[in-house]
Amino acid sequence: MSEVLNKPLSVAMNPVQAQARGPGMGAPAALLGVLALVLMAVFLVNLSVGSVSIPLAEVVAVLAGQEASKDSWTYIILSFRLPKAFTALLAGAALAISGLQMQTLFRNPLADPYILGVSAGASLGVALVVLASGAATGFLSSVGLIGDLSLIGAAVIGAGGVSALVMIIARRLHQAMTLLILGLMMSYATAAVVSILIYFSVPEQIQAYIAWTFGSFGSVTKGQLALLAPLIGAGLLLAGLLIKPLNALLLGETYARSMGVNVGRVRFWMIAGSSILAGVVTAFCGPIGFLGLAVPHLCRGLFHSSDHRILVPATLLMGGTIALLADLVAGLPGSDKMLPLNAVTALLGAPVVVWIILSRSRLRSPFAS
Repeated sequence: MSEVLNKPLSVAMNPVQAQARGPGMGAPAALLGVLALVLMAVFLVNLSVGSVSIPLAEVVAVLAGQEASKDSWTYIILSFRLPKAFTALLAGAALAISGLQMQTLFRNPLADPYILGVSAGASLGVALVVLASGAATGFLSSVGLIGDLSLIGAAVIGAGGVSALVMIIARRLHQAMTLLILGLMMSYATAAVVSILIYFSVPEQIQAYIAWTFGSFGSVTKGQLALLAPLIGAGLLLAGLLIKPLNALLLGETYARSMGVNVGRVRFWMIAGSSILAGVVTAFCGPIGFLGLAVPHLCRGLFHSSDHRILVPATLLMGGTIALLADLVAGLPGSDKMLPLNAVTALLGAPVVVWIILSRSRLRSPFAS
């Protein structure tokens, strides 16, 4: 099947017939192994570097259950850097997989996890709490548990409400493009409501809301990570179960139906899984842009393949790696300052989007009719 998916899809053979040939996966497997090693290396560097530099040997010792040379190092690693690094890894993998699913579902190289309005719904929920109810005080204090939980809860409700509406509509529509347009309209509508709330808010409330939109992996506590991890795990598991239908959809919904794929059901579960991944990450970390758009294209270019048996694990590993790198850069190692995470991901992702536009004719084949 890899031989098929490495060719322009307009001339590809039947993927089911190709799969029966049992393609060799040696080279992609080796490259996946390299990606996994790079991910582990970046993860360790993320634990080592920050406002306080900790030797890698000390980091490894703490992870092995030993004590570091300084008690403060052990505390910093276990209480702050390890939860933040795990959050970055999970969030990056979730957004990348969600973006891959949306690009395949809509056969649009510029689709991302937030294309159906999930981020807009979460933003509306947070805006209602921070701007309308005056809960900015709890947010600005940065230590108020009730304030933090109210923001997470509001984002979950907002993202979940939009996702539920999209999934209800998805069951009634037969064209993915119509669903895409409706998702964009919901994004515009919720953005308009947020703009009105901002217009009538005081500067302190506006500052609190803008701080949330910057995005951050460091705001997730150990307790919140225990909730975040299984939810993202469920979304990633669902993505793994949809690999075969994703490959069938590369040649269009008509072809997928001819191969016995229940397109409506697959579309529903793809939207559900993508909404879970994007909604949970947005609720806990804020709206993190560009990862879901850029990472799938990086993996397609790296592996020269559109086979989701390769792309799903590759995108998962690459997404976690890029998120950890973005968090590393945002932390300004050696300084006590922090850059907005969304600014860093945009700087990393924008060149990829430019590459997509300039290479549009070459990238059209994975989404060919």
